[in-house]
Amino acid sequence: MKRFFKKKEKQTLETKSKKLKVRTVGTRKKSVIMLWILLISSLAFGIYKNFTAIDQHTVHEKEIIETKMVDTSAIESFTKNFVKDYYTWQNKKESIEQRTEKINDYLTENLQALNTDTVRDDIPTSSSVGDINIWSISQENEDTYTVVYSVEQKITEDKNSEWVRSTYRILVYQDKLGSLVITQNPTLWSIPTKSDYEPKQPESNGTIDSDTVQEVTEFLETFFAFYPTATDKELAYYVKNNTLPPIGKDYLFSELVHPIFQTVNHQIKVWVTVKYIDEATKATHFSQYILTLEKDTNWMIVECK
Repeated sequence: MKRFFKKKEKQTLETKSKKLKVRTVGTRKKSVIMLWILLISSLAFGIYKNFTAIDQHTVHEKEIIETKMVDTSAIESFTKNFVKDYYTWQNKKESIEQRTEKINDYLTENLQALNTDTVRDDIPTSSSVGDINIWSISQENEDTYTVVYSVEQKITEDKNSEWVRSTYRILVYQDKLGSLVITQNPTLWSIPTKSDYEPKQPESNGTIDSDTVQEVTEFLETFFAFYPTATDKELAYYVKNNTLPPIGKDYLFSELVHPIFQTVNHQIKVWVTVKYIDEATKATHFSQYILTLEKDTNWMIVECK
């Protein structure tokens, strides 16, 4: 019996001994070394990319449009001289021949031939030029300009005369030296007409009390009464930074017409029409102002539009 228990105890101890055995992997095994190399390489590559990465950002392109100022005074003068010569003639052969010679100085050879018979030798009328108005000069391309003009002609036939007003368009070519020539004959056109635009009228918004309205009104009446003849020094008491210029005119103040008051950014804004009598012509004159006023020790006009 004792042998049986001893034998069984021995087997139990051997089993426990087997369970307590721990298998360790040495740090110098090839697989572990490879893992360390991979880890270190990954870390080094990450650091390298961080320092050498290209800083990418969105580039916003801005298109800058330069406005080129074109001097059209030569074209305007050239056109006015042409119009005067083109629309002036007497019903005499000599006068008509002179006209033809003059207008040839403005026209291309093709247009010279086209205009040979515009005013015939036997024409019954004479023409003289009154007002010439240049309505627009616009650039068609690099060296060609469109000119719209109107001309007032006094047409005389026998003993009868009448004024005629017409509008035309021509094309003018200007070379690099500034020389000019008309490349398109006067063509019937139209002038700008009256627009039906009506600006929105301001209204008092009740932001100013009646006492302030009365005070500002009295200030403006006093100012505009002496304004026409006021000097720079005198205006300095009422106006900041030369907002209103001296005019030096003999105008008699009559009244303020329908002033409108609003409070804007702690300032008083006034839309006002000032009625004057011109002492020279005796005519009534209405001047319109949009004024901004503020008060320190006294009221001052700080802005005028």
